[in-house]
Amino acid sequence: MPHDKSQALFQTAQSLMPGGVNSPARAFGSVGGTPLIIDHGEGATIVDVDGNRYLDYIQSWGPMILGHKHPSVLAAVENALAKGFSFGAPTVGENELAQLIIEAVPSVEKVRLVNSGTEATMSAIRLARGFTGRDVIIKFAGNYHGHVDSLLVAAGSSAATLAVPNSPGVTLGTSQDTKILCYNDCQGVRDTFAEMGDRIAGVIFEPVVGNMGCVIPSTEFLQTLRECTTASGALLIFDEVMTGFRVGYGGAQTLWRVTPDLTTLGKIVGGGMPIGAYGGRADIMDHILPVGEVFQAGTLSGNPIACAAGSATLRELRDHSPYDRLEQLGATLAEGLQRAAETAGQSCCVQRVGSMLTLFFNPGPVLNWEDASASDTEKFGRYFWGLIEHGIYMPCSQYEALFISAAHTENDIQATITAAESVLQTL
Repeated sequence: MPHDKSQALFQTAQSLMPGGVNSPARAFGSVGGTPLIIDHGEGATIVDVDGNRYLDYIQSWGPMILGHKHPSVLAAVENALAKGFSFGAPTVGENELAQLIIEAVPSVEKVRLVNSGTEATMSAIRLARGFTGRDVIIKFAGNYHGHVDSLLVAAGSSAATLAVPNSPGVTLGTSQDTKILCYNDCQGVRDTFAEMGDRIAGVIFEPVVGNMGCVIPSTEFLQTLRECTTASGALLIFDEVMTGFRVGYGGAQTLWRVTPDLTTLGKIVGGGMPIGAYGGRADIMDHILPVGEVFQAGTLSGNPIACAAGSATLRELRDHSPYDRLEQLGATLAEGLQRAAETAGQSCCVQRVGSMLTLFFNPGPVLNWEDASASDTEKFGRYFWGLIEHGIYMPCSQYEALFISAAHTENDIQATITAAESVLQTL
């Protein structure tokens, strides 16, 4: 499969942008080789500049749950474009998207639209601190909440420790009020709240992790988080940038039946356009300017084109729900990949919630970052490129979940399993 044009364009890109990309994962650092330069997409497929066609299991890292170029979303964007790109003033489209989010997500009584998932999490933790008058935020190793300074931190030598920066440019002062715990470690949560509960403003976590591969919370873990935050007066923040409208129409909180105080959203709520949102109880949200005193603003927040794409996507998901079918496709793919790995003698486990899943080159189960980091990433890289040669485009990292769209068919899933069977036999 030729990639000559991709290689030439990436060489040019490296002279124009750091690493030739605008987001690090796109550089293929985890799998080696040259990134593919994508020309266009439709439905469940994308086509690179060399004309190679792939079944797409990245789906723009989650947003394209309806597939690429869905007619309803295209029509909504075209109608919005005819009116203008941006006004810096309120529009009807903001009301429409906000109403759809509030109706769907149990925790959200009021919502603020922003421009990205990073903005949403950054704003939510500021709001949690402003609302509670406390400083400490708890996050979990292996959970990614965007490139916010105070959340771009790594755990130290113990399971529960004050955070240290894991990027140059993030200062100790910025990160000193972030506490890192181990995902699914209930006792670690209880001990931390017992030690410093009156200093904790909030707990932020992914209710299904997608950024160390698909990792699933235990029922006890979810209950512990809810009980400890409630008892201490801290806020529970669900980062549903990835899971919102992905694992269910109202997000992971509708699956687990746990209602957080704040929820952050992104990806699907923009239908492929840049957008983010955070929302929650009205009494908390009313601490944001101009009603309250917590500052947050943005010139392009609530952009009418993004709102149109997001609203069209959410209406399509609400009125023509694909979730039962996505569940069936996800189960078929997960079972097929697990069977293929076992037949090939590979020590792997597949973890899945709905239409997001990961094949770990790891016997599993994978419950936290320590487990995930024990995976054979070199073997994953060979698996990735083997599937590329079969026209299957998987996430370019062991630590990213794959996504199935409503545009995928049963034949697509079976073709993917067949390709995986062939590749796994060669590793």
